[in-house]
Amino acid sequence: MAKQLDVYRDWLGIPAAERPLDHYALLKLKRFEDDVDKIRSSYRGLNAHVRKYQTGEFGPQSQQLLNELAKAMLCLTDAQRKGDYDASLGRVRTEEGQRPAFEQLLLARKLLTPEQLNRVRTFADAVGLPIRDAVLQQKTVVPEAVMQCYAESVGMPYIDLAETGIDETLVLQIPAPTARNYSCVPVMIDDGQMLIASPNPLNPDMEEHLRHRLGMPVRSVFCTPSGVNAAIDKYYSREALQAAAAAAKQAAKKAPAAAKQPAAAKAKAEAAPAEADAEAAPSGPQGAKRTLMVVWVVFMALMILFLAYKMFKA
Repeated sequence: MAKQLDVYRDWLGIPAAERPLDHYALLKLKRFEDDVDKIRSSYRGLNAHVRKYQTGEFGPQSQQLLNELAKAMLCLTDAQRKGDYDASLGRVRTEEGQRPAFEQLLLARKLLTPEQLNRVRTFADAVGLPIRDAVLQQKTVVPEAVMQCYAESVGMPYIDLAETGIDETLVLQIPAPTARNYSCVPVMIDDGQMLIASPNPLNPDMEEHLRHRLGMPVRSVFCTPSGVNAAIDKYYSREALQAAAAAAKQAAKKAPAAAKQPAAAKAKAEAAPAEADAEAAPSGPQGAKRTLMVVWVVFMALMILFLAYKMFKA
């Protein structure tokens, strides 16, 4: 009889005696590791290793473990969430030291020389941009490194959307216009809140709007501008939205009989905005033809009402 797969033992080399795992043990870090670079580095190595099994017979198990790794990394690179998590493990809270400034990190990691940084400051002052955006525009540093430094300077996590991906079942939760206008995509739900990836933190009004819409808090994670644009193109195209809506309807049909009606209602509610977004997308000549047909029908209806009114008056 074939031995049952144990992803922690067989892929990560973690014996059963060392479980249950906390985030540090899962990422093979010393407990209460505070070095963000070490946390990200360990995550990237484990992520790349587990991805090797994603296209084989153990694809579902691989994806589940990838999600666990991502959740651990995003928690431990978020200063506020890490503080709460460490306290739950028994770490005595101490006053948080001052985080290094964005410019300090650029210099410390030798991404810019002092002379280059001065030129960036001059450019930023001349065009009225924040230093981060000026560095991105000048393209002297790769965007991934810029956003990682920025995220660390404000105590927030960074995610590479091409590396980690997003939970596709959440796409319908964020309307396409919101995703495009605010350059954001849902990543996953963790610890009772939805993590939203964007190059910029969501403004308080949008956070409140999403909280009411989703029925749960939202929290920002940073990504590159190109990363979020690629994700929006992939998951919020007309075809992708139609496929997601169809998948939601199909999932509702396969739900257990006891939950059939609630699931169908939820799928319908989720599918509606996606179908509306898809219909609203540009469709070339077919869209123009459809518009003309609508105008013609409305015109004919008005004519019939007018003739009926004339006959009634006569």
